[in-house]
Amino acid sequence: MRYGSFVLGGEPPASARLGVLTDDDLVLDLTALAARLTLPWPELLVASSLDPLLAAGRRAWREVSDWLSDLVAGEDPELLAAFRHPVAAVSPLLPFTVADYVDFFACEQHAVNAARILGAREDPLAPNWRHLPVGYHGRSSTVRGSGAPIRRPNGQRGPGDFGPTHALDFEAELGFVIGGASVPGEPVHLAAAEDHLFGVVLLNDWSARDIQFWESRPLGPMLGKAFGTSVSCWVTPWDALAAARLPPPPRDPEPLPYLRGPADRGLDVAVQVRLNGELICAPPGDSLYWTAPQMIAHLTSGGAALRPGDLLGSGTLSGPERSQRGCLLELSWGGREPLTLRDGSELTYLRDGDELLVTASAPAVGGGRLELGEVRARVLPAFD
Repeated sequence: MRYGSFVLGGEPPASARLGVLTDDDLVLDLTALAARLTLPWPELLVASSLDPLLAAGRRAWREVSDWLSDLVAGEDPELLAAFRHPVAAVSPLLPFTVADYVDFFACEQHAVNAARILGAREDPLAPNWRHLPVGYHGRSSTVRGSGAPIRRPNGQRGPGDFGPTHALDFEAELGFVIGGASVPGEPVHLAAAEDHLFGVVLLNDWSARDIQFWESRPLGPMLGKAFGTSVSCWVTPWDALAAARLPPPPRDPEPLPYLRGPADRGLDVAVQVRLNGELICAPPGDSLYWTAPQMIAHLTSGGAALRPGDLLGSGTLSGPERSQRGCLLELSWGGREPLTLRDGSELTYLRDGDELLVTASAPAVGGGRLELGEVRARVLPAFD
């Protein structure tokens, strides 16, 4: 089951209610159920978004999840029929208010490839990379739900050169949705990090590479990464991915003590990216060198507090094969090796009108595969 917010048909956003997308592609109206049935934490489920549930913390998440599982398993068809809608009949919305957004750089293969594309000759990784989860703060106001279009951004592409990016790119990532607040000034230790992991979304962190590379000297990205980030409208609960947990990869040097512990586990997630319906890459979710619990432990180690609705991006997922590279910067090797599409055309970066679709699945508790919520968006032309 995946949580989200939706409206029916042509209803206005003010009519939004909470829902659960089930494996049979039906949406269960939680808000309507909460108004009719006896259930735990009803005040959290009559809301129009996940915000109250995120703020309530792990105890509430588990009690609501257990209630839902029992309800569906002991299904009364007549009872639930009035509260179910075909997924095609609903319009999903961004399901939570994004508080802060931090994008990490947690995949070693992507970090190595990017450095080599930019001309690194020796050890391509920065001296700090294997010691801590590198990241930067993004613009939470530019996070959009799946289906919302992304407009090609304008910016400085070089000295005296302003205009639409010529190097619009996608980045296939995992997004970690945070719930439960922490205390400012107090770190969230690795052992407690999972208490703040509500769920996982797929994330496409759009990038304007020419703008990004020109402005990122000496500081990090700004306008080249601040115009749009697309996320799934359906959030897969963290506990639902229990069967997808993996041991962390070998690390050298060993992480510092605050980044070590049993909670340091990755995710076995198989991701696919389609451009206008054509599969162009399949980056592995298990390629992350740094895990979500480590991201939380590091982010809060200096005293920063977590807020419900914080969103952490994994950074681009990438594997050793060309077909596993999770962005066009890598797939076209900086534009020097264009990607050949099935119609014979060549692609370096995205064109106006292109549509990107990112999907993924993971091992499910009890066997089989669990589908994560998709993230889809179409590129619009730049403003004049």
